[in-house]
Amino acid sequence: MGQTAFTNPGQFYRGNIHTHSTASDGVRTPEEVCRTYREAGYDFLCLSDHFMERFGFPVVDTTAYRTADFTTIFGAEIHALQNSHGELWHLLACGLPLDFEKLGDGEDAVSLAKRAVAAGAFLGIAHPQWSQLTIEDGRQMAGIAHSVEVYNTGCHLECDRPDGTALLDALLSEGHRLTGYAADDAHFKSHDYLGGWMMVKAEANEPEALLSAMKAGAFYSSRGPVIENIVVAGKMISVDCAPAAGVAIVGRGSRAEYVGGEALTHADLPIERFTGDWCRVVVMDEAGKQAWSNPIWL
Repeated sequence: MGQTAFTNPGQFYRGNIHTHSTASDGVRTPEEVCRTYREAGYDFLCLSDHFMERFGFPVVDTTAYRTADFTTIFGAEIHALQNSHGELWHLLACGLPLDFEKLGDGEDAVSLAKRAVAAGAFLGIAHPQWSQLTIEDGRQMAGIAHSVEVYNTGCHLECDRPDGTALLDALLSEGHRLTGYAADDAHFKSHDYLGGWMMVKAEANEPEALLSAMKAGAFYSSRGPVIENIVVAGKMISVDCAPAAGVAIVGRGSRAEYVGGEALTHADLPIERFTGDWCRVVVMDEAGKQAWSNPIWL
């Protein structure tokens, strides 16, 4: 999956798939939210308001805010009981129909997640560190969800719990084939926007093409660094990137390889320790920001 972003046909499109508006608990209108991302140079946005009874179970129609260079995907953050703490699950469903059925009486999170995927959604396990999800929680959703949220801007700023890589890596080590995406979870009550995004390789900046690419793992995620190419050849992984401070591959347990340097644009890293297993590429810049590839199964 990690190489798919660089072998798939098409071009990269930058987008955010976890965002809130006044349709739930955000403070900007859907039009204002879309304008914020469009004017920042994003190619696409999924407005993912909370799919809850107190907000009227919204899947917001953002068609009116599309332009020739900016598209939107319908979606929502869906919720049902219960995770290991007895709390609501937070699941990111990017690609829902506008008439997605509201939560049924007594419906649990597994049933809701399966319905969302059946309806065409790219399903992500949202902010696992913020929710303090356990490996048991992850196993519950691993056979349904496509991806784990590896970075969340809002959780970084507001409670210093932005990470999802620990849960993703634990599930990968059990054989679950999931990807990892970065997102903002913007509510606009702080500067919780434009901080983490996906770079999706698709043949067109259109909802169905983008969703198909996401489900295929044809993307990488970033807070700033640019990954230009990843090639697995023989006993090495070669990574090309915009000037960076370091490139690493990480895998099961403590397995990792690292190359550092000033304005680093290419790195060759040995993969003998990862053979027969998985690894991920991480590119880091001088400011301490990262870009993450999807897992590579060797």
